[in-house]
Amino acid sequence: MNTSVIVDPSAKISSWRHATWNEYLERVENLSENERVFFNLDTIWIDMGNEGINHSRFNELFSLLLFVWFSRQSDVKFDLLGGCVIEKPQTQSAAPDKVLYVGGNSPKWKSGEPRRVNLDLWRVPDLVAEIADTTLAIDLDEKKQLYLALGIPEYWVIDVKGKQVLAFRLVDRKYEQCPESLVLTGLPIELLEQTLERMDNENGNAALWFAAQIQNLPIETK
Repeated sequence: MNTSVIVDPSAKISSWRHATWNEYLERVENLSENERVFFNLDTIWIDMGNEGINHSRFNELFSLLLFVWFSRQSDVKFDLLGGCVIEKPQTQSAAPDKVLYVGGNSPKWKSGEPRRVNLDLWRVPDLVAEIADTTLAIDLDEKKQLYLALGIPEYWVIDVKGKQVLAFRLVDRKYEQCPESLVLTGLPIELLEQTLERMDNENGNAALWFAAQIQNLPIETK
């Protein structure tokens, strides 16, 4: 697995600023189109960029890959919440590109409630992922620390330009890079990177190639 990371100099510069939880709530409840808000203790970061072609293409690729993976296990429940806000009231909040629950008991929304996942009421996701097109430095630094604070068991950063997948699993209250997924048991991270190498201007054929490769992998349960 390639562990070297080169951060594009055109990548977004971190612009976290001081804010209170109430200021975060005011902003998250009045989001403009394409805004995503992240909060950690007493700082806030707002991603105001539109989703570009590459980000969108890689984002949808990973939706396809997750579907293909779980299609082999019809008895396993999974729930993919793309772009959903997850928050620990008063302390942390994030809006990952991918929020994956495996094994049931995923959040349910009721009329009148905030349209966000309250982690005081629901369990943490099994895996979250960020598609890093222009945010690689932030995804590997501030966001990584944020997901660590939230106790997310597995965190993926998909490096669009470098065609890498940097996967981290929670071990003894810290993230360690891992060569194989813990949540998608038996899935080598290297295979995800090989799939990215087959990306040209279409993600469908790359997903079909991935589907063919995993046919020979043993089906394991978490």
